[in-house]
Amino acid sequence: MIEKVIDVKGQNLFIKFNHSFENKPTIVFLHDSLGSVELWRDFPEKLATAVRCNFLVYDRLGYGKSFTMATHKRESNYMELEADLLNDLLSKLNIKDAVLFGHSDGGTIALIAASKYSEKVKALICEAGHIFVEDITVQGVKKALDAYKTTNLPERLQKYHGDKVDTIVKAWTEIWLSDEFRSWNIEPMLKNIICPLLFVQGENDEYGSLDQVDKTFTQVSGNSEKFIIPNVGHTPHKETPEIVLNKSIEFINSTII
Repeated sequence: MIEKVIDVKGQNLFIKFNHSFENKPTIVFLHDSLGSVELWRDFPEKLATAVRCNFLVYDRLGYGKSFTMATHKRESNYMELEADLLNDLLSKLNIKDAVLFGHSDGGTIALIAASKYSEKVKALICEAGHIFVEDITVQGVKKALDAYKTTNLPERLQKYHGDKVDTIVKAWTEIWLSDEFRSWNIEPMLKNIICPLLFVQGENDEYGSLDQVDKTFTQVSGNSEKFIIPNVGHTPHKETPEIVLNKSIEFINSTII
C-alpha cells in the first residue's frame, strides 16, 4: 500500500494506492464536494478485495491531506478540469484500465473522464452524480451552507480537512449558487461514454432528482444500468453500504472480470 503526497502537474495530491493484483483493473474512487480519502472509510478496500482488483483513492487539491487550493474561486468547468487532472494522475501511476467509482461531484468528474479518456476507463459507477443544475440541487446547497453557519459542521469537517475547511466550503457553495452556473450542463458529452455504466442513486436524494439518472442512462453509448435505492438520500454507500457494495461487486464481476 502506498500512502503519500505526489506532484501531478504542479498539484500536490495525497493518494492511497494498493496494487496487489497483477494484470487486474484499478478501481479509482472520486470523493464528493466535501469528501476525502478518509471519509470513504473502508468501502474502497472492501470492494477491491471482493473483486480482487487494485484500488486508488485520492484527495483532490484543497481536500483531506492534499495541499491547499490557491483560491476558492472556481470556473464553471471546474469538474472538467478535475477530469483532466485525473487523466494525468492515471498516466503518472501507469493505470491504463481504471474502473471509476465517483460520488456526487466525483460522479460527475468520473462521467466526464469516461467521455474524454475512454481508452483508460473500462467501467464506471456513478453515485448521485449531476449532469445539469436543478432547483433541488441549489436548495440542497443552500441548506448545507446554512448548516455550516449554524451547527458544528465546521468542527466535524476540520477533522478531515484541517484549516482548509472554509476554502472548500466557499469553493463548492459559491459556484453552485452563482447565476452563471445555472446553465452548466454536460449532456453533450454523454454520447462519448462507451464503457459499461452503473448509476446508483437514492430515491430521496436531497441534491438531485431521478432526471439526473434517466437522462444519463438514455444518452450514454455503452451498456448502462440504473440502481435506485428506496428511502435513501445522497450518500447510498454510507446509508446502505452493504446494498451498494453488493451491487457494485455484481456490476464489476459481470462487466470486466
